[in-house]
Amino acid sequence: MEGTQLERGSLILWHNLNYWQLLRREKLPVHRSGNTPLDMNQFRMLFSTCKIPGIARDSIMNYFRTESEGHCPTHIAVLCRGRAFVFDVLQEGCLITPPELLRQLTYIHKKCSSEPVGPGIAALTSEERTRWAKAREYLIGLDPENLTLLEKIQSSLFVYSIEDTSPHVTPEDYSEIFEMLLAGDPAVRWGDKSYNLISFANGVFGCCCDHAPFDAMVMVNVAHYVDERVLETEGRWKGSEKVRDLPLPEELVFTVDEKIRNDISQAKAQHLKGASDLQIAAYAFTSFGKHLTKKEALHPDTFIQLALQLAYYRLHGRPGCCYETAMTRYFYHGRTETVRSCTAEAVSWCQAMQDPSTSLLERQQKMLQAFEKHNKMMKDCSNGKGFDRHLLGLLLVAKEEGLPVPELFEDPLFSRSGGGGNFVLSTSLVGYLRIQGVVAPMVHNGYGFFYHIRDDRFVVACSAWKSCPETDSKKLVQMIFHAFHDMLQLMNTAHL
Repeated sequence: MEGTQLERGSLILWHNLNYWQLLRREKLPVHRSGNTPLDMNQFRMLFSTCKIPGIARDSIMNYFRTESEGHCPTHIAVLCRGRAFVFDVLQEGCLITPPELLRQLTYIHKKCSSEPVGPGIAALTSEERTRWAKAREYLIGLDPENLTLLEKIQSSLFVYSIEDTSPHVTPEDYSEIFEMLLAGDPAVRWGDKSYNLISFANGVFGCCCDHAPFDAMVMVNVAHYVDERVLETEGRWKGSEKVRDLPLPEELVFTVDEKIRNDISQAKAQHLKGASDLQIAAYAFTSFGKHLTKKEALHPDTFIQLALQLAYYRLHGRPGCCYETAMTRYFYHGRTETVRSCTAEAVSWCQAMQDPSTSLLERQQKMLQAFEKHNKMMKDCSNGKGFDRHLLGLLLVAKEEGLPVPELFEDPLFSRSGGGGNFVLSTSLVGYLRIQGVVAPMVHNGYGFFYHIRDDRFVVACSAWKSCPETDSKKLVQMIFHAFHDMLQLMNTAHL
């Protein structure tokens, strides 16, 4: 809805700030799987966290502290039309209210709408890492004050991005909004920030995150918290409308020269080139969902993974090496392990599905064997019995210590199986809530595939590169939806 961007923004900001306060006060309930508590360390990396580019290696700066640990930054950064602002979100130790947040956002928006567009320093963060590291060093050398301004963005709780575009979105079709979230205006995203909250002109919201500091479930948890609060309050502020006399937002005015302006133009052009190559198909499958798969005693996550295997096999005529995320938060500071979904059992089932001489019963048996194998792998990987992280550790130790790299890593079959970041299918379940995500493919001839599961639907977001002639995310999604029906039918007809 046009004209609601800032008003909605003030409320969504306020709910995000309440979540920040829960973390500061250590009041966020510990997550559990059954009765087992899960490691919560990643939540420290959500706010006031930023990647710093380095010539050889990046680093992560985290300024967040709980109240018991001491002082923590209390300002947010706002990017609008190539300009950057900061303002404090606490007044006399309390969060400022939505009407007060609205006043700050309105001030920024009016100023940016009535004055020339800013230089768009943020676009540099979308550049190739070493080029951005060099541009950043040059920027700091130009004027030491530039470093102070960069640190204000780095330490801010998060970046609030004001976009001028209005992506079309319906509960069945998310393709356009995901395209704009992943590939929108680089001058209003700080690519290094762990969390960019993005607001579009028609009052639609999304976010863009850096994966290095935390995994998707952190963002899913915040988004779910905000979503629940918005539903509870019917999207309205019911408190005081009084606006105190707050200091106006401070604009961060960088000293730039011709070289920096050229670097920014180059970064924008490079971003645009990558963005225009991205093809995203994000749709809801509404014929059935978790409710029906559970009734057939089929795990819904495995159901989607096997449908993807079948769809890829049908579209490309061969199996697709696949990465699925397993969480390892049962362990101290655990993050993820790789589930390799393209099992011998899954391939055998795909072949049976394409072989007209195979009976329905045989197809069903092979499918159930593939389910069993996948379920066991997911359990094993979550319990620390996977091998990809272990192998990565060995590879990195060899590199750090200057030892010869073990020959396994040089074997062409290792990369053909997906090793070394070569998975053709890069996938992750985003959960069982109303939150959906999207990711770019890992390799040029691959797909990114995120999905979430609800009682009555499956929502999928599939990405591919247009410049790759053999991949097509729209076709793959059609084939996946087709596979969903085939699999359910297999359970029903094989009973006869």
